[in-house]
Amino acid sequence: MPPLLSLGGVEIRPATVLAPMAGVTDTVFRRFIRNLGGCGLIMTEFTSADGVLRDMKARGRYLHFYEDEHPISAQLFGSNPAVLGEAAKLVEDLGFDLVDLNLGCPAKKVVKCNGGSGLLRDLPLIATIFETVRAAVKIPFTVKFRAGWNDDEIVCVELARLAEQCGLCAVALHARTREQGYSGNARWEWISAIKDAVKIKVIGNGDIRSPEDAAAMVAQTGCDAVMIGRMAPANPWIFRQIAQYTETGTYTEPQEADRYAMIRTYFQMLIEEELPGMEGKMKQFASWFTHGVPGGAALRKAIYEARNGPEILGSVEAFFGARVGVV
Repeated sequence: MPPLLSLGGVEIRPATVLAPMAGVTDTVFRRFIRNLGGCGLIMTEFTSADGVLRDMKARGRYLHFYEDEHPISAQLFGSNPAVLGEAAKLVEDLGFDLVDLNLGCPAKKVVKCNGGSGLLRDLPLIATIFETVRAAVKIPFTVKFRAGWNDDEIVCVELARLAEQCGLCAVALHARTREQGYSGNARWEWISAIKDAVKIKVIGNGDIRSPEDAAAMVAQTGCDAVMIGRMAPANPWIFRQIAQYTETGTYTEPQEADRYAMIRTYFQMLIEEELPGMEGKMKQFASWFTHGVPGGAALRKAIYEARNGPEILGSVEAFFGARVGVV
């Protein structure tokens, strides 16, 4: 793994990025991942540019961060160049280190509004958005996109060249099409094609499930950094493991006591932050965090039946405390 990714004066060490994920990468999860170690750059949930300009509550929910989260990037989506430019300026004024444009989300409700991967069929509009946002801010500007709408409409190389021409600092490719969603295999050869086509930094994303996968992506594609999404909530240690693997060729697997400490820490952070929908988020994460834990089904059942945050945390304490000898 490259030890450093430098984007417009922002140094990202190591060259690993937590992908923006709706409903996942709020301030609690970002700080949680940062504290586990090994992640160079964290990103917000993908955020409506129009929403944060009109609604102060949305602004507080999606663009709130703490000082210990630097370097941090805010990811915006939308299709109106002027609105995106104004939202990017807001992001800069709030103190974010970078701003990122989402051209990858495959969700129907986002695509229907010509956002996310819906824009992949309108490169002239993307060019206008790139130019408008680039002119609006001084902080590094990046974009995350998919390879194209489907296998017959692959635009990733053309889009990367357009980003370079418009002054963006980096591109991140989720090497699937919009049509694929999250199914099938990521096509890493598309990352290689982009890397061959542009001089700006290229971040690879898709099917990194282990440190070996991260190393293989860098070796096969020559990408400058890797971005990890869905594997992060399933294995929050993956960034630290990648750092260990890069340094020593080996890495440690979490033991039961590590998993207990991890779940307890995350749940306590959620309770302290008092985020909206806290109990629902605890129950959502329980299915990820207890994956592969012997007897985990009983813990998940107890968590799902709990009525509030402290009760959920009590279920975790009771389950793991008996197993790892903690009173």
